[in-house]
Amino acid sequence: MRTSHILLLCILGHALFATVFCNISPDASGPDDCCFEYYPRSLNKIYIREYYMTDHRCPRTAAVLTTMNGATLCVDPKLPWVVRVMKSLDQ
Repeated sequence: MRTSHILLLCILGHALFATVFCNISPDASGPDDCCFEYYPRSLNKIYIREYYMTDHRCPRTAAVLTTMNGATLCVDPKLPWVVRVMKSLDQ
């Protein structure tokens, strides 16, 4: 009886360690920064310091705008005003 308990504990311990080690590996991790909603209003380009695109593994493609005061906003990169802002920042 005790042997079966020890065997069961060893199997459970191995399963717990396996899940921890799988989550630590870099291949198993997902993107750090994804957008799930877009900012609904447009902004003037003078208020935007920089932008970057979200990771391709995110469910939505988005441009993340950083404002002059450090706030980040997720916006739809296909909107005309966003395209103009990104072109302006790229120049």
